[in-house]
Order: sequence, then C-alpha cells, then structure tokens
Amino acid sequence: MRFVRPALTALVVALLAACGSDSPNPTTGALIEPASTVGTLPKAALGGACDVTVVALNYSTPGAKAGQFSNASAGMLVPSGTDAACKGPFPIIAYSRGTEVSKPRTMASLTDGEMQGMAKFFATAGYIVVATDYLGFAKSNYPFHPYLHADSEATAVIDSIRAARAYAALGSIPLSGKVMLYGYSQGGHSSLATQRAIESSAAIKAEIAIAAAGHGAAPGALGVAMRSGAEIAGGQFFIPYLITAWQKVYGDVYTTPSEIFKAPYASYIEDLLPSATETYTTLVTSGKLPATTYNDLMFQPTFVPALQAGTSAVIRAAQRNDLVNSGWNPSSQTRFCAGSGDPTVLYATAQKLAIDKWGTLPNVTSRDVDPEVQATAAAQGLTQIQVLGAYHGTLAPPVCLLDMRAYFDARR
Repeated sequence: MRFVRPALTALVVALLAACGSDSPNPTTGALIEPASTVGTLPKAALGGACDVTVVALNYSTPGAKAGQFSNASAGMLVPSGTDAACKGPFPIIAYSRGTEVSKPRTMASLTDGEMQGMAKFFATAGYIVVATDYLGFAKSNYPFHPYLHADSEATAVIDSIRAARAYAALGSIPLSGKVMLYGYSQGGHSSLATQRAIESSAAIKAEIAIAAAGHGAAPGALGVAMRSGAEIAGGQFFIPYLITAWQKVYGDVYTTPSEIFKAPYASYIEDLLPSATETYTTLVTSGKLPATTYNDLMFQPTFVPALQAGTSAVIRAAQRNDLVNSGWNPSSQTRFCAGSGDPTVLYATAQKLAIDKWGTLPNVTSRDVDPEVQATAAAQGLTQIQVLGAYHGTLAPPVCLLDMRAYFDARR
C-alpha cells in the first residue's frame, strides 16, 4: 500500500504550524501524514462477511472561526475478504460520534465501543466507515473542541470523507461514489449539520453525493431545547460543555463565567472540557462536576429563567446552531431514529420537532424505538432507574443501528 510522499506531508504540516491563526488555506481534507494501520477486527468476532482493518487518518480542516485552519484525526474501517461484499466497490459511511469528555480519545481504535458497533453493523457487511475525532481531540492541534457548533462539525466530517477518499485512492481501494451520513447524540447534530452543509453548497453537493442520511437522537432544534430550560440526564456535563464552547467561538455568551455558573465551578469550568486526564467518572468523583443533573447545583438562580424568557445570550448561540429552525430543508433521503423515553436528548424538543417540520416531505422518515428499548429493558430485568441510566447510551443506540443498516442497505 502506498502512502503520501514525505515532501507533501512536510509541506502541509508547515502550513498547519500556526494552528487557529489566519494561515494560508491548505487543501482541506488532505492527509497531512501517512495513514497508519491500527489492526484488524476478524469477521468471526464481528459475525459478518468481511474482516475489517482499522486505519488512522490525520487530515487538514478549518477551525471554528473564519480564516482558521487546523487538523483533525479520524478512524477508518476498511473491509476485506473473499466474499463479494468485501471486494467493493464500497460506499462510504461518514460516522459522527457522540459526546466525549476525554481529549485523547480517538476513533482509530480496535476497542472503542462506537467504532466496534460500526464495524459490526456496517464495515463487516461491505461498507467503508470513516469517523472523525472532531476538532480538539486526539491528534487535532485545535485549542478547544467547539461542542455542538454546527459549522465546524460539518467541515470536520466533510473533510474526513475527502481524507478517506484520498487514502482509498492511494491504496487502490474501489469506491462506489455513494456516501451515507450517520451520527448519534452529538453525532446526530453533527450528521444533520453535515447534510445541511453539503446540500446548501452546489460545489460540495457535486463532490459528495448523499445516498442517504441518518440521524440518531439528534439534538437538532437547539434553540427550542435550550429555551425549555429542562433538566436532562447528564446535563452537568453537556450544558457547561456547550456554553463554554460557544463562548470560545462567539465571544458574547457571557462576560465572566460567574454570570452563569456558581462557585467553585465558575473558576475552572472554561478549561474543563474536554480534559486530557479526566473521564466522565473522574470528573464526578474528583468533585469537579456534581454527581446529579439538577440545574440549581451548578447554575446561578437567574440562568434557567433567562433561558425560558429567551433573554439569555446562550439562546442566541443555540439558535445559531439550531438546524431544524435554520430555514433549510433536507433534500436527500433522510431518516431520524430516537426513543421517546430518552432522558438525555428529550424527544419532545428534538426528534418530534424535526418530524413536525419535515415529516410530510417524501424523502424524510422517522422511527421511535421506545417500544424496543422497553422490551429489551424488561427482558434484562432492569428497574426504571436503571432504564433511565442506560437508555440514551446503551439501550437505544443498537436499535437505531439496526434500523439504519436496513435503511442504508436499501440505498447502497
């Protein structure tokens, strides 16, 4: 297998040396170092037709602000084997992962749970999968992660597709030209943002043909969701994450963190997420974030009322990243999947609003997987508290993956 030439690598690395500055625009999606093989997942372990090779990519992509250019890394799953499905030409699935707080995490991994799921449901059946790590994670030099920032999510995914195509061309891996999009949770917002970005640009639409787009538990209506002021499971992670990220992108969400956050959180919250050393568990056990989601533990008493009144600058930032109410309508074949009992991405302010807006379009369909989630929970003997804890991250994702597999198979 051939790799990019060292001279080209050195040139692009030099262009990226001033991360986040107004440096000359490199070719976005270009590989900036030779791709590397991480290892292989055997088809026997995946229960499918193909062995799956995991490849690590590092590519150029814009930052979150105009004129900025940086890099992002990604994992790529490549099928191989004697079965006809393993020989190509292959469609590409661009996968957007869910929320992560650990900065070192990469999708170029043999053991990552989300990547294993994509290998089991898709790559071993003859799909190439490319999954970005996003800005600010793994090999990315970007100084922060612009969490739930639609534009930079979209460029990171679009450039991962370009990087995957570049790697395929170097290795003479046959591609069908078809591209599918899928993401879950934050990834659902990211995949929806990517679909909007591609469909809204004639040039990108001509370059990347979306055969189908799927969005799992997608918080697409962020303006409405944030204005509700509702408490959500995991809110002690997700809400500070998006507020501080939007402040770093826009600079006008607050003047000082103490306007929104109580002590002691206000003193360090801006630099907390993502973390080079912490995980979800250690953030709580160390006391850096509370163990429960109640809004009054972290936030000033004026915060939720200001959200509900629409006077908080957080609402303005949320509306900038609200995809359902952005004036765009999906034109590709589009599928939404979520569970109406999800306590983290609330159905009423997420999938329901998307379907209320787009459900009459002939290219848009949806599924509520709550019956399957509840049946699985009952079969496992889970209590209601256990169901709430496992719903968003454990019980619903595989049901949506099965649903998307059937949806994509019909369009590959």
